[in-house]
Amino acid sequence: VGVWRLISLFRDKGVIPTFYIVGRALELNPAAGKAIAALGSDIVCHGWRWIDYAPLSEEEERQHIAMTVDAVRTITGIDPLGWYTGRPSLNTRRLVVEHGGFLFDCDDYNDDLPYFVDVGGKRHLVVPHSFDNNDSRFSRGSGLETGSQFFDYVSDGVDWLLKEGQKTPRMMTVSLHCRLAARPGRMIGLERFLDKITANPDIWVCRRSDIARHWLSRFGD
Repeated sequence: VGVWRLISLFRDKGVIPTFYIVGRALELNPAAGKAIAALGSDIVCHGWRWIDYAPLSEEEERQHIAMTVDAVRTITGIDPLGWYTGRPSLNTRRLVVEHGGFLFDCDDYNDDLPYFVDVGGKRHLVVPHSFDNNDSRFSRGSGLETGSQFFDYVSDGVDWLLKEGQKTPRMMTVSLHCRLAARPGRMIGLERFLDKITANPDIWVCRRSDIARHWLSRFGD
């Protein structure tokens, strides 16, 4: 139910989010993938399965990357431009670059701005993910339980980054899970947050691929 509830809210608010998609989950729920595509979203591949990739062989992980990309393209018609394993191996970033077609990956948590890394002599863009403004706090014993508490936290985060943004650019990632933020008792907090950020002309609400393209156009050389 959660994915449909989120899609409906984003459509109503005119917000086009990025969806992180696990390949096998998409295969099992292709209708959700088609609805995501109809929303205009971009897709960050989130691995073939939600597993720890450290124990897998390099060849098996390479195969999983290819399978995920193929599933996304076949079911949604979208060419995925980003990658986020979540629990990567030491080989993940190199294999993502080797596969080709990706503008960026998100397998880091260390900055409020995109940045470049060298991967085998190639300049590769990282658009960091975040566990901070993330509804996984609902399940990590952090004290967040209600939508109002989540709203207060991410709203304060926006206000502070706007203050810092007067001197230096800032990017804010807000991560939502269908099983967490999309519960009925938490949706009103999310709706309030979307209303706040869409009403502020100083905030660019965009997809991760839009951030990547912007960064590459400004700093790609």
